[in-house]
Amino acid sequence: MPEHSGEAITILKVDPILPTGITLTSTAQGADGRLADEYSAYHDNRSPPLRWTNVPDVKSWAIVVEDPDAPQEHPFLHWMIWNIHAETQHLEPGLPNTPRLVTPQGGVQGKNGMGGYGWFGPRPPVGHGLHHYYFQIFALDDILAMGEDTPLHELLNALKASTIAKGEMMATYEAPARQ
Repeated sequence: MPEHSGEAITILKVDPILPTGITLTSTAQGADGRLADEYSAYHDNRSPPLRWTNVPDVKSWAIVVEDPDAPQEHPFLHWMIWNIHAETQHLEPGLPNTPRLVTPQGGVQGKNGMGGYGWFGPRPPVGHGLHHYYFQIFALDDILAMGEDTPLHELLNALKASTIAKGEMMATYEAPARQ
């Protein structure tokens, strides 16, 4: 098994229409960049709150969270959510791990790297060191006609075709020391 993924994360594979970037932030992230424990799979495994800046002509938003430090061939997929309505510019913490969301209305969550729908928080192997979690946001010029069982590579193709602008936030997390 590789020490780290050798594949690029999703955002590096998408060229947006506009050079404008999206600023993505979270109160779940400390000043040091570390994601708070409650959002990790070692603890409460809650999806973190997110806020982002708007761009013109957006029809929907998509978010992909990946860990390229995972000891596997591809970056570990922590979250895929798309069809977040254009007027939405934040996500509340603790979204349910269901394929279809009531809030944000219309939101679709795909399967994470553990095979469940929605958020799966950081759980790097003990002793593997600091991992980097890339929260990637895409402003889209369309609503994606894709169901919750859409794999990441198909979502990526839709992102390549529909992305107006993109942005990212990187957070870190390390496994707690064994007690």
